[in-house]
Amino acid sequence: MTYYLIKLFLSAAVIVAVTEVSKRSSLVGGLLASLPLTSLLAMVWLYVDTKDAAKVRALSTSILWLVLPSLVLFMVLPLLLKRGVNFYASVGLATLAMLGSYGGMLALLPRFGIKL
Repeated sequence: MTYYLIKLFLSAAVIVAVTEVSKRSSLVGGLLASLPLTSLLAMVWLYVDTKDAAKVRALSTSILWLVLPSLVLFMVLPLLLKRGVNFYASVGLATLAMLGSYGGMLALLPRFGIKL
């Protein structure tokens, strides 16, 4: 149980740090948020839990392909906010666009022989 609490605390600390830094500087907050900290933490925890490098490799490969459609959120959200769309509506619409991109990517990858 202690191990899970440590994982939870460290993972939550990353989110809190990005939020607090972003209040002072969107550049530094954006830089921290853009680092693959969540992915790195997930890969470290996966390896510590399983000692299986093949699982880490598979996770890393999946992350590589699924980062691409996630970028749609970061393109759509600022455009909607710039046009004056309500924040929550913008987040919802950007999330829907991102989910559509995930669906498209997951449908497209097998056509190129890529199995996640």
